[in-house]
Amino acid sequence: MAKTVTLSLDAMGGDGGPEVVIPGAEIGLERYPDIRYEIFGDEARVAPILDKCPRVKEASRLHHCEVAVQMDDKPSQALRQGRWKSSMWRALEAGKDGTAGAVVSAGNTGALMAMAKFCLRTMPGVERPAIAAIWPTIRGESIVLDVGATIGAEAEQLTGYAILGGAMARAVFGIERPTVGLLNVGVEEVKGLEEIKAAGRMLRAADLESIDYFGFIEGNDLGRGTVDVAVTEGFSGNIALKTAEGTARQISEYLRAAMSRTLQAQLGYLLAKPAFDRLKEKMDPRKVNGGVFLGLNGLVIKSHGGTDAEGFAAAVELAYDMVRNDLMSRIASDLEAYQASGAAERADEGKEAAK
Repeated sequence: MAKTVTLSLDAMGGDGGPEVVIPGAEIGLERYPDIRYEIFGDEARVAPILDKCPRVKEASRLHHCEVAVQMDDKPSQALRQGRWKSSMWRALEAGKDGTAGAVVSAGNTGALMAMAKFCLRTMPGVERPAIAAIWPTIRGESIVLDVGATIGAEAEQLTGYAILGGAMARAVFGIERPTVGLLNVGVEEVKGLEEIKAAGRMLRAADLESIDYFGFIEGNDLGRGTVDVAVTEGFSGNIALKTAEGTARQISEYLRAAMSRTLQAQLGYLLAKPAFDRLKEKMDPRKVNGGVFLGLNGLVIKSHGGTDAEGFAAAVELAYDMVRNDLMSRIASDLEAYQASGAAERADEGKEAAK
């Protein structure tokens, strides 16, 4: 019998709370019957929903929690009031003590990141964690990080993100040596901020076996899928993410308006409906729901707070894949290899020589 994968769920997170989380867990269990759940939430709300989902109930343990972190709580407020008692904190503790292989929450992003950093701590060699997103591209899918955890980043942090993203690509996409690019204002080596250029030098100097450093990429390379992993800092990464989401909705609205304008257009829509259905599925944000907190001593997946059960199931499946493919061990091994390469020290020597 295959070893089970245990996931810790914050049942109270997100706009829908347990009414979304439990049905989403049921979809995940249908696709991966070897999942087991540790569910944290208000028993009075969660238990009746579990009764309607007997498969999830059988595969789960419910832990009553008195406090639920609200979507508008400030991170500092959530830490003060939610520690030890909240469903979010206790779900993270299950990841810390090894009860669960990964934590999934649709709750307040700032509070989740603050609690995760406080509870799990960062891995050796990682100063700040990153949020990684799976990005649909013309070629298929790629990984973009950071998309909002850290505003601004030094060269050492960017190189760390490259290693974290590369390990995730290997675990989730099954790519033996993923290509990694640094998001920049141009592809020429002389362009961009000094920290980005320094990160490029460090990645070239490291010459790691785990990743294939491509060089600089531009914003239009994200949708093309030029590289498997695109690295940036959280400010520009979050803007890119929100711009892509907004553009997808804009195109969808344009198409909807154009197809309903005239009788001829409506007839054309009926004839082309199979193609439009494929386009709709490709652009469905629920299919790639789940931002991954990388660089912590544990796996944390942040589901979109406004998603439905299908979207939450996608986050559950992402967590399952990363646990099953042993992402944490891959990250630890890749970080160790980078530190052993001495690339950071050689880059510092190059900076001094250039002065």
